Amino acid sequence: MYFCGGRIMYNTKPQYTINYNITRYIRNVLQKITYIFTLLLLCTTFMVAQKSIFVRGYILDQHKQPIHAANILQIGTNNGTTSNEQGFYEINCTYNDTITLRFSFIGYETVTKSFPINGMQAVNLSITLPTSSTQLKTIEVRNYQQQRTSMVTINTDNIKLVPDATGGIESLIKMQAGVSSHNELSSQYTVRGGNYDENCVYVNGIEIFRPLLVRSGQQEGLSFINPDLVGEVQFSAGGYSAKYGDKMSSVLDVKYKTPKPFEASLSASLLGATAHIGSNHKKFTQLHGFRYQTSQYLLGTLDTKGAYNTWAIDYQTLMTYRINTHWEVELLANISQNNYQFIPQTTEVAFGTTSLARNLTIFYNGQEKDKFRTLTGAVALKYKPTTNAKFTWNVSLFNTNEQETYDIAGDYLLSELSYDQYGNIIEGQQLGTGTYHQHARNRLSATVFNTSLNADINLSEQFNIYAGLSFQRETIVDHIQEWERRDSANYSLPYNPNTVELIYNLTSNTHLASSRIQGYIGAAYTYRHTNFDWTVDLGLRTNIWSYNNEIILSPRLAYNFIPHWQKQMSFRVAVGLYNQAPFYKELRSITTDDQGNSYITLNQHIKSQRSLHVILAYDYHFRLWNRPFKFTTEGYYKFADRVIPYNVDNLQIRYTGLNEAVANTLGIDLKLFGEFVPGTDSWISLSLMRSKENLENDFYTVYSNKGTPLGIVEPEAISRPNEQRYSISVFFQDYVPNHPEYRLYLKLIWADGLPFGPPNSQRYQAVYRTNPYRRVDIGASRGFVKGREKFMSKQNVVDSWYINVELFNLFNIKNENSYFWFSDIYNNQYAAPNYLTGFMANLKILVNF
Repeated sequence: MYFCGGRIMYNTKPQYTINYNITRYIRNVLQKITYIFTLLLLCTTFMVAQKSIFVRGYILDQHKQPIHAANILQIGTNNGTTSNEQGFYEINCTYNDTITLRFSFIGYETVTKSFPINGMQAVNLSITLPTSSTQLKTIEVRNYQQQRTSMVTINTDNIKLVPDATGGIESLIKMQAGVSSHNELSSQYTVRGGNYDENCVYVNGIEIFRPLLVRSGQQEGLSFINPDLVGEVQFSAGGYSAKYGDKMSSVLDVKYKTPKPFEASLSASLLGATAHIGSNHKKFTQLHGFRYQTSQYLLGTLDTKGAYNTWAIDYQTLMTYRINTHWEVELLANISQNNYQFIPQTTEVAFGTTSLARNLTIFYNGQEKDKFRTLTGAVALKYKPTTNAKFTWNVSLFNTNEQETYDIAGDYLLSELSYDQYGNIIEGQQLGTGTYHQHARNRLSATVFNTSLNADINLSEQFNIYAGLSFQRETIVDHIQEWERRDSANYSLPYNPNTVELIYNLTSNTHLASSRIQGYIGAAYTYRHTNFDWTVDLGLRTNIWSYNNEIILSPRLAYNFIPHWQKQMSFRVAVGLYNQAPFYKELRSITTDDQGNSYITLNQHIKSQRSLHVILAYDYHFRLWNRPFKFTTEGYYKFADRVIPYNVDNLQIRYTGLNEAVANTLGIDLKLFGEFVPGTDSWISLSLMRSKENLENDFYTVYSNKGTPLGIVEPEAISRPNEQRYSISVFFQDYVPNHPEYRLYLKLIWADGLPFGPPNSQRYQAVYRTNPYRRVDIGASRGFVKGREKFMSKQNVVDSWYINVELFNLFNIKNENSYFWFSDIYNNQYAAPNYLTGFMANLKILVNF
């Protein structure tokens, strides 16, 4: 924000103070880690002691490949289990002097193992099953599933125990290679240099939309996807097939689960509560989920202090009725409301360097009240004439009503900072004062109706064809009235001796009604040879929009190759043209008249943004420490034209409304995935990227000190707003060796800062970059499972329950989100950072029935 008039001088780059007391810092970290284990140990003091022993390990064949669904039985008891896809098993055995286990699987010889206990509480035992001599060797069992498409399947078994402030499956998406997020208050993410609007999200085949006025993570509330209802999650960071929509960056495809005959869960924490119930009868299945979220506790760690009254609720249901063996009808419905009320009081931020430290204090008056209500309903009629053919007719409706109102006045005080001999901060001379007043009365209503017919036919085991056709009608009504007044050094900005002007104002009264026809067709063929396998997927997608009469064609090709002489390897190539048709925000451009009044107009001549994806990928599967691992390398290049430039402020994306830029993105993603601890999935990823854009016909005139024009300069390509040059993410799971009921979940992100520039400036002036985003979250849980805990054996209601302690931002790192821009009495301009949340502890209890 600008608070002083007169000439503005730019600092070369904002820098911020780092002043740590090393001894105190290390002691605080150790204390936090100690707290987590102390709490977990206290949770078990009231539990009944038990006599049992855990046996775990892998079941492999003679080629050291895992055997899925092998049977494990403790002789003399009813204790039994099966191995998972990695061949891993874990069985809770009755405590005896000697334990005997029997391992068996069809086509393999049965193996029996006996071993003494000798006071042990856990035993690691891996078994190799020889091939049965009477069984022909016609089937080969592998420890991995070769990835034949760009879609990656994400395991969400423990998603509710993974530490995350928003509590959604997006917390795992953000940890994928090529994906980044610089805001823990939001479920939104960016992929390979794109923005939040470039990600496609599907739930049970229905495209999901999100509110349009949300401008900050504090306002966002709950994401659509309910983790309690999730069954399968697939994600692609680029190169996806033609069946997925017209977005340029990524696709997230979520399918809700088929419930058990009866299932239910309850959870509660300092950040909210959830509940779900489901049942499965012969013809009718149902899932119901309820969520309540409050961020008051979390927002209390922000630098801006005040009264937060923010909450979000939603109800979601999936009901399926099987008419007969061929016909099925499905209903998906969601209703959600997010209320955000904030009465700010003060903000105090210290920034600068040790030699040029500044302190900004703001005293507020007023409040902000926002309300976002969304409704989503979808009915699907499914027809399966044979086991190899499926036809689906979908009808869906999305509606959002959004209100954003605020009147906030702030008086600021800028002063110098210095340090005494002990390193303590001392506030010094006052450098400036000022006042600003922000006002908004914004209303938006959007309705999207869609009906589609999709077909998926397997002509053989190797050949599959798919096609779809849809009609979509959109109606959007947008009323915006917002302005900002600034006064500094007794001058109203911008200074005009003849009249009083606002530094910013914006008005909109727009109505958009349009229709789209979308379609796709494609085929996938797998060829199997004695020396190799390959799969090719070729498709074409089209989109016709009535608003600008544009016809879009998006051809896409993917090829996968698996050599038989090295079956641990696979290679993928994907090439495609991804056209992103504008929805609404991309259409809006701001026009300013002679009186300085700004208003929104819609550009009817706008074209879709267009991006060419070229992706080369390599997977290598191997075993380390007798456990499965996978190393993935994926290089990509994206060239885009007809780009609509934009600026990002927190979650708000403001487009220019014009196709006036070209962009290119080049990068590589590396990911090591595997069982660093037996039976758990963990991974480490590294992403490197360069993303640039160049505005067409972009130039400015250079003048001498006397005002004489010296020439015209055409700015070169600059970093795109979401260029993240490097990113490191770690997701790690662990458990105590002799007590696997104690589990630990760790998330670490270290990502490059994002480009930014002064507000209301040209794109080429965005030459600054925020500090790197660094964050560590830890969750530790103690689980109590029926059949493993003696005290739970006499009841048939609760299957399991967990006590989970979460430590957010463990090292209390100050991550930057956005900036206050202002000037001091010397006309020097500063960017004072708005920091994200600090350290916070959360307690969660989860019960499964």
